[in-house]
Amino acid sequence: MWFNVGMKINVLKYVCLLVLVCGCRSVTVPPEFVYREIQTTTFKLATWQKITQPGGRYKIYIEGDGYAFNAYGQPTSNPTPHGTLMRELAFGDDAPNVIYLARPCQYVTDGACAQKYWTTARFAPEVVTASREAVRRIAGQAPVVLIGFSGGAQVAGLISVRPEGLRVEKVVTIAGNVDHRAWTAYHHLPPLDESENLADYRATFRALAQAHFVGEDDDVVPAFLVRNFVGNDALIHVVKGATHNTGYQTSFPKIYAE
Repeated sequence: MWFNVGMKINVLKYVCLLVLVCGCRSVTVPPEFVYREIQTTTFKLATWQKITQPGGRYKIYIEGDGYAFNAYGQPTSNPTPHGTLMRELAFGDDAPNVIYLARPCQYVTDGACAQKYWTTARFAPEVVTASREAVRRIAGQAPVVLIGFSGGAQVAGLISVRPEGLRVEKVVTIAGNVDHRAWTAYHHLPPLDESENLADYRATFRALAQAHFVGEDDDVVPAFLVRNFVGNDALIHVVKGATHNTGYQTSFPKIYAE
């Protein structure tokens, strides 16, 4: 059977919606999750949504920076994540309303995408605004819990300090890059000058309900960086043996309970 290019692309996209294939790993999408693309003012964002109680509490899992750099430290042409942590976590949550929210340029083709949006401008105002718009479009005035992994934690935090019509009930971070200036300084990396930083809103953020899960063996975002930012060890959960994106499965029940 012959297919033209457009048909081939549609077939491949359909397969990827059933099983998210990213590099050498895959995660099966449960049947109750529906794929939806949300067009915001600036970006088109990919989501997988399970909504069984509209108007109830929404738990929104925000993906990390994804495949932003290759093994040689060079920026990639597609930041769609290879890691599976956040998809496993979201798809295993039995709460009534659960959303997996990808970051800009992940899983989708979008003319607004530029390499800076997964490098120096990964937390740019337009990136945060797009994620906020998507959350508002999904949840409306219902209460939301934002769960952010790695750079997704920074996005969750920035949404929460300027919610603009959202009812943010709590912020949960996993291996969260919550102060990217401290993070780039620690790793001797160039600063993310085109990005907003949650540390600039620290007083507002500290007033919010929050919990932070950090990996005992995380050398990408070491636990002390999160501790220094949060300033309250009662809000920190150290996961023994966990690295940056592995070893959190034993803590899934605790994360779900937040």
